[in-house]
Amino acid sequence: MAAASIGARAIHASFPSPVYPFVPAERVAAIAAATPDAIALSAACGSLSYGALDAGAARLAGLLRARGVGKGGLVAIGLERSFEQVTACLAVWKAGAAFLPLDPSWPEERLAALLEDSGCAAVIGRADLGLKPLLERPDFIALDGDAAEIAAFDGDTGSVPVSSDDLAYVIYTSGSTGTPKGVEISHANLSNLVAWHIAAFGVCPGDRGSHLAGLAFDASVWEIWPYLCAGGSVALAPDSVRTSADALQRWLVAEQINVAFAPTALAERLIALPWPEGTALRVLLTGADRLQARPPAGLPFRFVNNYGPTECTVVATSATVAPGSGEAGLPPIGRPIDNVQLHILDDAGEPVPDGTIGEAWIGGAGVGRGYRGRPDLARERFVPDRFGDAPGARLYRTGDLVARLADGQIAFHGRADDQVKIRGHRVEPEEVAAAIAGHPAVETSVVAARAGEGGHELVAWLLLAPGASPTGEEMRDFLAKKLPDYMMPAAFVRLDALPLNANGKIDRAALPAPGEDNRLGGRAFSAPGTPVEERLAEIIAGMLGRGPVGIDDNFFLLGGHSLLGTQVVLRASDAFGIDLTLRHLFQAPTIRTLAALIETLALELLEGLSDDEAQLRAAE
Repeated sequence: MAAASIGARAIHASFPSPVYPFVPAERVAAIAAATPDAIALSAACGSLSYGALDAGAARLAGLLRARGVGKGGLVAIGLERSFEQVTACLAVWKAGAAFLPLDPSWPEERLAALLEDSGCAAVIGRADLGLKPLLERPDFIALDGDAAEIAAFDGDTGSVPVSSDDLAYVIYTSGSTGTPKGVEISHANLSNLVAWHIAAFGVCPGDRGSHLAGLAFDASVWEIWPYLCAGGSVALAPDSVRTSADALQRWLVAEQINVAFAPTALAERLIALPWPEGTALRVLLTGADRLQARPPAGLPFRFVNNYGPTECTVVATSATVAPGSGEAGLPPIGRPIDNVQLHILDDAGEPVPDGTIGEAWIGGAGVGRGYRGRPDLARERFVPDRFGDAPGARLYRTGDLVARLADGQIAFHGRADDQVKIRGHRVEPEEVAAAIAGHPAVETSVVAARAGEGGHELVAWLLLAPGASPTGEEMRDFLAKKLPDYMMPAAFVRLDALPLNANGKIDRAALPAPGEDNRLGGRAFSAPGTPVEERLAEIIAGMLGRGPVGIDDNFFLLGGHSLLGTQVVLRASDAFGIDLTLRHLFQAPTIRTLAALIETLALELLEGLSDDEAQLRAAE
């Protein structure tokens, strides 16, 4: 890798920082042609050179074109974090199309709904992931099953010419109407983000970035393409480090990452850790939630807070956070990035004085096209830019409340509506309420966010049908087929009647807090019956600070959240000598299911050991 890095730096003068607008795929192809052996991607499984990345993408693009995918099309990609996932994105661009990232961990009903809503021309995945909504489509391309057909295409067939105004990707966000909405982002939008990032953080050939954001979270495009458009490399983080600050720090140091992104809650814990001398990290980027902490003095890297809605291409404002506790208030979200404007307006759409709270309206190069197939909603949120003179320029109404500070930076003051961030993802409570409404036991429901120890969490208040008595586990199981885990309510509260104000509207302030007396009941108590179940019950009861926990009690319905969940999986990993992740806990939230998963993982680990290793492990 060192030789490849030196070679890449040697030709840096031939590849100056890209100038907006440009097409990222063309930039990657040029770097691959000049330095084919330079490392583009790395992971625990090895590395992938620029030459191999570009050639693999060209072959897959050949199959896409043969299957009828062309300029203006949209291709869904349902793959785990991998070289294949990045290669597929690049291949879609080479075919002249745009990509839609799908997280394979999402419920199948949600995957199917997004595929239908988006109007994809093709779907890329792997047959061995077993995702029925992908497998059942006639336009499904399986990278494992169709490998021979893909390999038959010539990697030198070239790319379909695209312009910077063409669509680059679509990412779905939560919708207030109960239906997710797809945000359309162009190559011009993306290239402005990439060009700013490379210039702002000095990214050059040989630099290493990290990729750990959720696959269908827009921060993932920010983690990948600035480095691949600068001749650097991207290290793919294993799931085992994505929820633990200690594990992530060790990985960042060992991988010699220069610029990294971490979601706000994780970044706040990272900056509180002692860092070893000589760490290669020079910039830690954060965003997705409201930053509460400032870095201590002496941190060996810049700590940068960022803000931006998906509709404005990931980042709209950015600020290096000053160290120390002497600063008043929460850290600001900074100033607009290159070629982006932020206006603070009142309810009448007029600018407010500095220091006054108003709504953020964003304009400039980052403002996306709109919502896929939703022109009515797009007209409501994307409006003509009356402050600029560029033909067709628009502003995006964010719904975020902000104020301009005396030094010109922007302070964030929350939302003008009920939208909330849960573990970095935008969530419209009405979408969750719409999903709950499909349960036959529910007459009506209210969903809202409340602050918890692990950040905001959703609570659902339910008015049940006469005679209905669903358990919390039943409601969670029902929603798990429709919603991703970050949209799952942490508590289901039973109501006898909806509290109304004088105007007949729901009085949200009068909704009762979740408690033992109003939460939906759980399944009958079942005591642990195996050594694994007993140890897990001990760990979980200790973390929750409560009495005995039954093996069918749901961790999250008992008041658990992602921060406590991280501690649970770390302690369980130590106790059983296997690598558990927070995702495992979301997939198996009861002691019974988690114990079964642990036993399976332990058996797989033992089967992969030699006789000597197995004996040594047994002795430990």
